[in-house]
Amino acid sequence: MKKQLTLITLLSITCFAGFSQKKKKVTAETAPVIAVDAISPTSATERMAGYEQRKKLQEASLVKNLKFRNVGPTIMSGRIVDIDANPENPTEFYAAYASGGLWHTVNNGQSFSPIFDNEAAMTIGDIAVDWKTRTIWIGTGENNSSRSSYSGVGMYKSTNNGKTWEYLGLPESHHVGRIALHPTDPNIAWVAVLGHLYSPNKERGMYKTTDGGKTWKQTLYINENTGAIDVRIDPNNANTLYATMWYKERTAWNFVEGGKESGIYKSTDAGETWKLISGEGSGFPTGAGNGRIGLAVYPKNPNIVYAIIDNQANRPKKEEKEDASRLTTKRMKTITKDEFLALSDATINEYLDGQGFPEKFTAKVFKEDLKADKIKIQDIYEYTYNGNNDLFDTQVTGAEVYRSEDAGATWKRTHADYLDNIYFTYGYYFGQIWVDPTDDKKIVIVGVPIVRSEDGGKSFKSIERENVHSDHHALWFDPKNPKHYINGNDGGINITYDDGKTWFKANSIPVGQLYHVSVDMAKPYNVYGGLQDNGVWFGSSTNSFDYNYGIFDNGDGYKFLLGGDGMQVQVDWRDNNIVYAGFQFGNYFRINKATGERKRLEVPRELGEAPFRFNWESPLTISRHNQDIIYFGSNKFHRSFDKGDNFKTLSGDLTRGRKEGDVPFGTLTTIEESPSRFGLIYTGSDDGLIYVTKDGGYTFTKIMDKPNLWISGIAVSAHAEGTVYASLNAYRGDHFKPYLFVSTDYGQNWQVIGTDLPAEPINVVKEDPKNANIIYVGTDNGLYISMDKGKTFMRGNGDGMPCVSIHDLVIHPRENELVVGTHGRSIYIADVKPLQALSSEVLAKNIHVYDLPVINYNASWGRMFDKYAEPEERKYNITYYAKTAGKATIKIQTDKGLVVKNIMDETEVGINNVNFDQAIDVATKGEYEKYLNDVKKKDDKEIKLEPADDKKIYFRPGKYKLIIELNGDKVEKDLEIKASERRSRRAMSPKPTASPEEFEEWYEEMGFEETKK
Repeated sequence: MKKQLTLITLLSITCFAGFSQKKKKVTAETAPVIAVDAISPTSATERMAGYEQRKKLQEASLVKNLKFRNVGPTIMSGRIVDIDANPENPTEFYAAYASGGLWHTVNNGQSFSPIFDNEAAMTIGDIAVDWKTRTIWIGTGENNSSRSSYSGVGMYKSTNNGKTWEYLGLPESHHVGRIALHPTDPNIAWVAVLGHLYSPNKERGMYKTTDGGKTWKQTLYINENTGAIDVRIDPNNANTLYATMWYKERTAWNFVEGGKESGIYKSTDAGETWKLISGEGSGFPTGAGNGRIGLAVYPKNPNIVYAIIDNQANRPKKEEKEDASRLTTKRMKTITKDEFLALSDATINEYLDGQGFPEKFTAKVFKEDLKADKIKIQDIYEYTYNGNNDLFDTQVTGAEVYRSEDAGATWKRTHADYLDNIYFTYGYYFGQIWVDPTDDKKIVIVGVPIVRSEDGGKSFKSIERENVHSDHHALWFDPKNPKHYINGNDGGINITYDDGKTWFKANSIPVGQLYHVSVDMAKPYNVYGGLQDNGVWFGSSTNSFDYNYGIFDNGDGYKFLLGGDGMQVQVDWRDNNIVYAGFQFGNYFRINKATGERKRLEVPRELGEAPFRFNWESPLTISRHNQDIIYFGSNKFHRSFDKGDNFKTLSGDLTRGRKEGDVPFGTLTTIEESPSRFGLIYTGSDDGLIYVTKDGGYTFTKIMDKPNLWISGIAVSAHAEGTVYASLNAYRGDHFKPYLFVSTDYGQNWQVIGTDLPAEPINVVKEDPKNANIIYVGTDNGLYISMDKGKTFMRGNGDGMPCVSIHDLVIHPRENELVVGTHGRSIYIADVKPLQALSSEVLAKNIHVYDLPVINYNASWGRMFDKYAEPEERKYNITYYAKTAGKATIKIQTDKGLVVKNIMDETEVGINNVNFDQAIDVATKGEYEKYLNDVKKKDDKEIKLEPADDKKIYFRPGKYKLIIELNGDKVEKDLEIKASERRSRRAMSPKPTASPEEFEEWYEEMGFEETKK
């Protein structure tokens, strides 16, 4: 799917005064020095201890068997970082996702299997596969340096296709740029370690191992802010390697994307020593604007080396004559008061209309106010300042391609003109280049588009198509078929066999990167989510991904709502056609799903008033007390009484104020209203402040002040009005300690809770709406659940959910299902009714069996409607709680005490699930048949039990008793199998769209004699 709201489209939208993630130019020399109390990065020792604590909480968890189902979405996929295909059989390849783990396919992407789900981290920077030994190397920690590039813990290796993984160390690497494997010696490998994203560290640069990863040697180091991003081997001489170093600094409010330390290095002694080959006189850029650099070595002639650089140096200014008859944003930035007053009213009004000024602002009004010195020219310019202007209007040099024909001794730029619209100003997110292994003139570079040159980089043409997502990060060239390559981008995988003329998608797996999830009250209910670079979508909660086959049987059925980077989404529960959703930096809309109408949510402000600051993921909340009321957060609190038609700003600045930098900061991150009291609202900010209002926003009181921490979540209790929970994190300082607090007096006093949580940043906290003792927490590595209001926690990932980052949680109030929004594996859902029922009384029991839903009998159980297909396996879940582990015996008996089913189960402490296939033990057939005939009605015909097509004999309708025995204790529970209701034949005619299976079922239920062909 093409990105639904393109970057160009963003230009036409008058945004609030935020800044773009992909931002204006700030170099090391120009970046302002900001005094701030430091948050120390979490050490590798603490992080690995946190991993051990995670495993302990998993082992002791009462919910290890809590069943999760993945409901998608799939088609919009998630960010790919690397692809490695089998050169002898390219239909087999590995796909590495930024935060979705590693997946393996053997059928050209028709289906995949996950193979890296449960290690200390599943975020990936790069993979390398030795296909001769089938050894997989993984460098954890994404290398694209975006706001959602999560840190890893080092290197892993597997020799059995991911069944087991060996940890290889380098825990302080955090983010790995590239892995290079020796072509003949499986013990030698080189790793480009990018290092910490948000803090300086010495453990970055080039590393080498000669013993298969048991030990590592740092062979290239520049300084604490310069890491290695790429490494390439001369394919004809493994002693010759090229590596690129990248200087950068990132904080929560500023990103310095380059420096003069960035450059290309070469080794001629197998990576033991390195020499700079891009210095003065080489022909390669050497300035402070040098950003990320990518490399490609031509295998047929390794003297030919290509490099692509993100050159952040400003372009020389061109003198362009302004059209005096037009007023533009660019002209407004420098126009004088007298020049403005001299313009015609028509010219000014044309500009005001184009910029979306409210109707009350006219040329006449502005001229009068300027003459009276009521306003300044700058006020007019700043009123509609669009943060996305920084994305396009800042004239940095951008992407540049260089070629060396003497093994890196000298370099020459391949193109005469600028490569516009490849990187814009955010080349840190891309920075890679490939050369066709059979043609040194054919190269591919990627950025927002994917473009190819067939003349050695002199000119480029797009090879993107409508079904190819933008923002590209990976490419694999088939060495035996130069027209076949596999592309990885922000929207997953595309494959071409005709040199990019056509592509097909290979997006069958749920690897969406959710920021936010929501639900409606339909039956069955729908889930809604905002996804990184993939817009806002909704789909059915009844979906279920089949990990055995690696696909959704009939597609996931999600429907598109809005483009851009999908952010928060809220649904009116009275009418789920009304949805509020948006993209980054406060660009939100009210959407009518039925009509397609979109109404932009606009917050008015007075001319001269400081622009609002909106977070990347601006908070938006519906009041469930009156769903016409919408709460919206910038750095201030805004409220609408009429579904977003009109907003009023009720507060002053609820943050510490703006910080100088090129990333928005000093913004609200969360707004939460009490479910039990209208107008009791809490706000949290990215700079550690929480405020409370008890009168709907008219007055606010500061109740928490935690410098250098980000308020990631607030949960207001539904059970005790004054109780509120707050989660905070500091991962934007590479500080991974979990911060969790509770207050029982409206935030006047706070108590630290969750002290047994591992060193993983917390992204969200929720209280269970039915059981006040249950608290849910989502971290960068999974789900944790407390049964005692946060005093202690247990691992909550249960059965089926990997160690993925969790960004949001929702408990459906009617269905009592937990909806989990992950940043890498789409959406999971679990039925938490068994968990909610774990009261202190239940926990005290040795065994507790949960209520058993009625089973509706169907005579077609076990039948084959297609002789070439397997019959559907019957599944019925029996859930019970056990205080101690052991071997449980489960019996099902008739009301006369005849045991017709025995099941053995290895019981674990906590919640257990046993599948009942609804079939009797074959050995009991005779007795069971006699029982059925003894209890049948006098006039009913004799019952003869016969095996179904699957050779099983199924239970018949009746009332049964389920008995569980464990460690000397025994409990019983009633179980009913209900007969099908006989309906009128006239009313039962099957629909014209009925499947053959449905028709056969109807045929049998009607009592017709089956016709055999």
